[in-house]
Amino acid sequence: MQSVDLQVLATVCRWAAAGHRFALVTVARTWGSAPRPPGAWLALRDDGLVEGSVSGGCIEDDLIARMRDGRLGSAAPFALSYGLTKDEATRFGLPCGGTLELVVEPAPDASLLDALAARLAARRLVRREVDLARGTVRLLDEQRGAALHWDGSRLTTVHGPQWRLLIVGAGQIARYLAPMAQALDYEVTVCDPREEYTTGWQLRGTRLVTTMPDDTLLDLQPDGRLAVVALTHDPKLDDMLLLEALKSPAFYVGAIGSRANTARRRERFEQHFDLTPEELARLHGPVGLAIGSRTPPEIAVAIVAELTALRNGVALPLRTEAPLPAAATAVCTAA
Repeated sequence: MQSVDLQVLATVCRWAAAGHRFALVTVARTWGSAPRPPGAWLALRDDGLVEGSVSGGCIEDDLIARMRDGRLGSAAPFALSYGLTKDEATRFGLPCGGTLELVVEPAPDASLLDALAARLAARRLVRREVDLARGTVRLLDEQRGAALHWDGSRLTTVHGPQWRLLIVGAGQIARYLAPMAQALDYEVTVCDPREEYTTGWQLRGTRLVTTMPDDTLLDLQPDGRLAVVALTHDPKLDDMLLLEALKSPAFYVGAIGSRANTARRRERFEQHFDLTPEELARLHGPVGLAIGSRTPPEIAVAIVAELTALRNGVALPLRTEAPLPAAATAVCTAA
């Protein structure tokens, strides 16, 4: 669940507590180019106030008009489509002939929205089913790997706790990686017990801890929405963390270092620790996609690109050596 949709949920819970009437709109399906993905939320209050988005703006304007003139006044959920013709797509600002199919809930159950917020706060994965034929909505616990489903009559959306990123090492790369991850809806924890690296860390919205990395990981209670990235170059800090992370449900475990250092780390883990071949194969190293990264911001880009690919279920390309510029110096790389 993206942060913008979590914000919609928090907002409608406040509206309901204040006694406002509102409608909840979900993107059920898209064809062609569409500004917002399936599952995206928009909330419309009875006075025209809007939270969230389903398009670039024109569809929101039409929905607001429908809300004000009573066309969203029914009690039961229903489907609504935009952009079925080229003229309509142009009228509503949908690019490349795109089409949106929406599910509109004119009077959502506030108690169920409060229950959804409570489950997400407890880091539970939740399935929300809107049945248009029956006019019902229900919440169910969900398993990792579930996806949105829409058959024209029943919309099933999956809502999970916020994605999290544990960065070990508060050096230069972390100072670029953390804000990039925040922009991609990660809750970022930066761990570094070395005082010389944590002094001056002031990135707003991140949590800085100085406990040992492996203890920090256990305190986070890893789940399938946690990514772990080790950036210290110090085996005393990185190795114990990686050993714990590779046995955890974390969806991504990566460590910075050259290919030679990565090979030595793998050999060390294989010979001296009780990792299975499957667990060892989960280690992403060198960390990040192979895009020829050399500088700290480039390495950060490579890391968030790899995280994004895995989150979106995209098969990662095989690693290849990127040629160095003639003037390049020998540095540790992400690719």
